[in-house]
Amino acid sequence: MSQYWLNLIFIGISFAIYIVIAIKSRATSTKEYYTAGGGVSPLANGMATAADWMSAATFISMAGVVASSGYDGSRFLMGWTGGFVLLTVLMVPYLRKFGKATVPDFIGDRYYSKSARFVAVLCAIFICMTYIMGQMRGVGVVFSQLFGIGIPLGVVIGASIVFFYAGLGGMKGITYTQVAQYCVMAFAYTIPAIYIAILLTNNFIPQLGLIGDYTKDGVPPVPFLDRLNNINTELGFSKYTDGSLSEMNMFCITAALMCGTAGLPHVIVRFFTVKNVRAVRRSACWTLAFIAVIYLTAPTIGAFSRVNLIESLNGKSYTEAPSWLKEFEATGQMAWVDKNNDGKINIHGPAHGDNGKNNKVFISENGKPSFPPADTPENQRIGQYGERLLANKADTSNPNELYFGNDIMVMANPSMAGLPMWVIALLMAGCIAAALSTAAGLLLVLSTSISHDLMKKIVKPDLSDKEEVNYARIASFVSLGVATWFGINPPSAFIAKTVAFAFGLAASSFFPTLLIGIFSRRMNKQGAIAGMACGILFTLGYIIYFQFLDGTPDQYLFATESRGGITPEGIGFVGMIINFVVSFFVSYLTPDPPEEVKEMVENIHIPSGAGEASHH
Repeated sequence: MSQYWLNLIFIGISFAIYIVIAIKSRATSTKEYYTAGGGVSPLANGMATAADWMSAATFISMAGVVASSGYDGSRFLMGWTGGFVLLTVLMVPYLRKFGKATVPDFIGDRYYSKSARFVAVLCAIFICMTYIMGQMRGVGVVFSQLFGIGIPLGVVIGASIVFFYAGLGGMKGITYTQVAQYCVMAFAYTIPAIYIAILLTNNFIPQLGLIGDYTKDGVPPVPFLDRLNNINTELGFSKYTDGSLSEMNMFCITAALMCGTAGLPHVIVRFFTVKNVRAVRRSACWTLAFIAVIYLTAPTIGAFSRVNLIESLNGKSYTEAPSWLKEFEATGQMAWVDKNNDGKINIHGPAHGDNGKNNKVFISENGKPSFPPADTPENQRIGQYGERLLANKADTSNPNELYFGNDIMVMANPSMAGLPMWVIALLMAGCIAAALSTAAGLLLVLSTSISHDLMKKIVKPDLSDKEEVNYARIASFVSLGVATWFGINPPSAFIAKTVAFAFGLAASSFFPTLLIGIFSRRMNKQGAIAGMACGILFTLGYIIYFQFLDGTPDQYLFATESRGGITPEGIGFVGMIINFVVSFFVSYLTPDPPEEVKEMVENIHIPSGAGEASHH
């Protein structure tokens, strides 16, 4: 049975399960559409939150970042897990006690103004849109790898599936589908890691293998990380365990990811689906445990796949290279340019280049290879060894000949290690589950922000339940269309980066406003609105200037001759500080909030008598 059919069967079965669950638990009321009726068990909610959380960025890109940048990649691990702790301790129990179904709901009531609610809705739409783009891109990458189709068509297929079960089932349908998706993801991530750990380090626990000895091919055992550092330095890369980012930038990116996590609307909403505040805390514990399974495996996958890639390709002649190289060439995820015409694949790091900074294989605007169109004569498309030729010019300032996309590391790993076919099929199903579950959760937040917070609370207060759910379905259809377009033309070539922007936006807008709203009685609407607006506008402006306009790295904030400044991924942290400062400054110049709001803040902090979530 061929790999292709096996992949189809695994994905087909998992899809069948998701759709059956979505139809079985279809939402009937707005309460079920928004919060699953508030009766989900902490364990199930923990699993669903973990699935919502583990997006395509985490699943596909994160191990890829760790594989290509080593220690620097740990900023994602620290930021994303740390943020979850902040969320659990500082925000969720209080918001749950307050009993509103969405983030703009809390902001609108706590800051007693329609304009605050409106600003919050805009922020929610911005954050979710940025985030969904990354997910759609992930779905496209997987489908294109799978069926050998172009990424755009893959994006469209994925989008239609998401709409089907998010639009139908609402929160209730999504919760139980996500439990199934988490199970698929956990197996898909850990099983390949265990196999490869046994192969390279003779240790069946990947984490112990990473810090253990490298034992493959009967060499005398050496510590695995030493072996990895040696391979890296021999080829002219920096040491795997050393960072290349400046301390300040590393700190800012990690902090932006942490606070952004704590301000992400689709994760906060998940905690409204359980019965009471006690269940919220228990469910958060479960979520952390489930996330840890995958987060502690990512660095091992990254390191193992790097060793695998270099050992199976470097110095081999192209004609003897393993068959998976050709498969990835076909979809444009890998490319080989024979710079010295010896027919061998040579991998080199930046240190071997002319200026010691660059190991680019070819010259290209967006860093991706482009290929001659299919109707050009064969000798311009296929080289003398049968390799796929590029339309880009080779970059002759360095000897590196192999290009590979970061997002591919996880997907190529089982093929590189020669694992059995069913493992590869399971991994494919896992990748798709990761992207779909997050996209569904985000869609729900987008559509509720529009239907509940915008239409019902601001535009037409007399909407009936039924009309409100219909608005939500229309909204999710439209926003999915926009997200699909951006999935096909993404703002950054790299999934994890696109998503990091969403976190920066959340850190600079929601996190401070929610935090002050929960803990300060003095904060009034003028302060909150001013702070939110300044924070998100500053962050958005910085990102747009450096990502889409002609900003150069020497113009970064705090950049000096000797070290780089703060990159757009880390600027959310600065935006957050601006938000705090502006909020407090403005609120001291303007009158106190009304008494009932102060009482409300007092009440949120009393743990007893925390009842059901309500929709008044």
